[in-house]
Amino acid sequence: MPKDNTSRRDPRYDVLFEPVRIGPVVAKNRFYQVPHCNGGGYRDPSAVVEMRRTKAEGGWGVIFTEQVELHPTSEITPFIELRLWEDKDIPALARMAEAMKSHGALAGIELAYSGVNGSNLYTREVPRGPMSSPILTFYKDPVSTRAMDRQDIRDLRRWHVEAYRRAKTAGFDVIELYGAHGFGIVQHFLSPLTNQRTDEYGGSLENRSRLLRELISEAKDAVGDTMAVGLRLSLHEAGGLENRELRDLIAMHGDLPDLWDLGHGTWEACSGPSRFVEEGAQEPLVSGIKALTTKPVVGVGRFTSPDAMVSQIRRGVLDFIGAARPSIADPFLPRKIDEGRVEDIRECIGCNICVTGDMTMSISRCTQNPTFMEEWRKGWHPERMNDKGASGTVLVIGAGPAGLEAARAAGRRGYEVALAEAGTELGGRVRLESRLPGLAAWGRVRDYRAHQIGQMANVSTYFDSRLSAQEVLEFGFEHVAVATGSVWRRDGVARHNLAPIPVDPAMPVFTPDDLMAGRLPEGREIVLYDDDHYYMGGVLAELLVQKGAAVTLVTPANLVSEWTLNTLEQRRIQARMIERGVTIVTAHGLSTVGRDGVTLGCAFTGRPRALACDAVVLVTARLPDDALWHALKAREGEWAAAGIRTVRRIGDAESPAPIAWATYAGHRFARELDSVTAEGALAFRREVTELGPME
Repeated sequence: MPKDNTSRRDPRYDVLFEPVRIGPVVAKNRFYQVPHCNGGGYRDPSAVVEMRRTKAEGGWGVIFTEQVELHPTSEITPFIELRLWEDKDIPALARMAEAMKSHGALAGIELAYSGVNGSNLYTREVPRGPMSSPILTFYKDPVSTRAMDRQDIRDLRRWHVEAYRRAKTAGFDVIELYGAHGFGIVQHFLSPLTNQRTDEYGGSLENRSRLLRELISEAKDAVGDTMAVGLRLSLHEAGGLENRELRDLIAMHGDLPDLWDLGHGTWEACSGPSRFVEEGAQEPLVSGIKALTTKPVVGVGRFTSPDAMVSQIRRGVLDFIGAARPSIADPFLPRKIDEGRVEDIRECIGCNICVTGDMTMSISRCTQNPTFMEEWRKGWHPERMNDKGASGTVLVIGAGPAGLEAARAAGRRGYEVALAEAGTELGGRVRLESRLPGLAAWGRVRDYRAHQIGQMANVSTYFDSRLSAQEVLEFGFEHVAVATGSVWRRDGVARHNLAPIPVDPAMPVFTPDDLMAGRLPEGREIVLYDDDHYYMGGVLAELLVQKGAAVTLVTPANLVSEWTLNTLEQRRIQARMIERGVTIVTAHGLSTVGRDGVTLGCAFTGRPRALACDAVVLVTARLPDDALWHALKAREGEWAAAGIRTVRRIGDAESPAPIAWATYAGHRFARELDSVTAEGALAFRREVTELGPME
């Protein structure tokens, strides 16, 4: 990073750095980190604090928390968010607000009362909503809301006022009421889908917006002299508060909140993966809304291009460039634009692996930014590496995502790095996968690292370098990273079949490696068996259909690409398969591959089913390509004499996993060079609460 504060930005981007007033406060620029989950919440507050502090250092003008539950009568266990239930919750949130404001950003808090989205599995309180209805959670919890009476609504308003005052005490500058994605009580009252009341809070749009008016007016009375009060809404709810009626709502209440933060629709729509959704995709829904209000409008669109951002501002579409995923992939995105380093932006690839942290109640991660949520836990900064250790040389074998990140990060630390690639191109699996339907943006994993390595005189790349153990020993590098990747199995082994299945050699059998290398089945009737459950099965089915094949996708799961529920794309994937004419057979495992077809077995009963085909594609498990590692390990007694201190296998060569795991492994390898961890010590910090004696 440059050491002075002089801007070197292209004048075309000056508009992005203009200050913007939000009620009684002023944002220093137009970069607005909208609320986003992170898997930390109340369990890992220090990790969340440091993550937000890093965004502040990166130059964002407004930085928000994730959703903050404001009262115990509405919480979303098992999901782990923040809480502001009582005064005891203020100190942790005050630390967060202070971190957000540490470099001049405004600190925002998103207050949420989850209504029909809150099952209250932890508090065991009866859920409350506009009417009696089933809870609409991801897990379809078998409970219902109690229809709120007038006293309940008065209580709800009072709880909001208490939360406003606590937020002010904590030091926040901006409050947003969460009424988007189907997750907040404001939307539940506004939507005719979840509000079928017949009193003054139901029926007409004016009546359905009564609660909104009360909550915002009371917020301004409570804290509006020093805090801005914004509203986060969905631009379109199919069958509910649709875009036309939303515009009517904004026209009716254009100047009521201090800011309108507008997301696409459902969370799946708002955080659409790059496979299905282009940058700036919500523009048709948000265009023209600025004319309905004098207050600033925020919108999102997985913006990574400063030119696209400027276009939205210049054409009067938005006042603020809202971002969640791009701010995760590169917390320093605003500073890099300001400092004229656009080519150094780590662009979001839209894979949504970040979302999986929230969906699995674990710490979130990012494919592009392996330091995300490790800023406090491991002391990792996205733009600064730890100092170089006592040794000097590193050999990285394999230029896939793990190897590229290991070489980049070790080079940044100051080591002399040699990157040996057996082929003639960089990228490994991302080079191949980015050529598959819809995955072009994934090539950014390679492109960012290739560009960074290309600027380093201390990192050298060697192609056509398939190394043997003897050659590695002869080179005498002090540290060796074996990042040789993995290969897809062709024996049917994965989760459903733990042992190889019978395969007749007369049946042509293919794996993803074959298809990505251009070796495609010649027959028309193809059975694709997917026991991987992530994106690969659906992507390859789409590829085969494009090539003219009739595809039957078989999976032992109940849904196509079932794990992608966690990346918010499962419904799109299954819909795409149906639209492309793919025959789908769920809840069936593959039992045998014969010369004329396959035998399936019902995942529940085991009942057999025969299916004729011309070829079979197996998307099952992967095996580490670790022969070199084992060869080196067998000669460990020779390492010291050869000058080798450490040899490690990293990424898929150690444990096949998604790309985000590989970039993390490469980064961790580089961070830990020449470091020693005490016996029994954890590799990261965690929050520990000491319990006193029981009463």
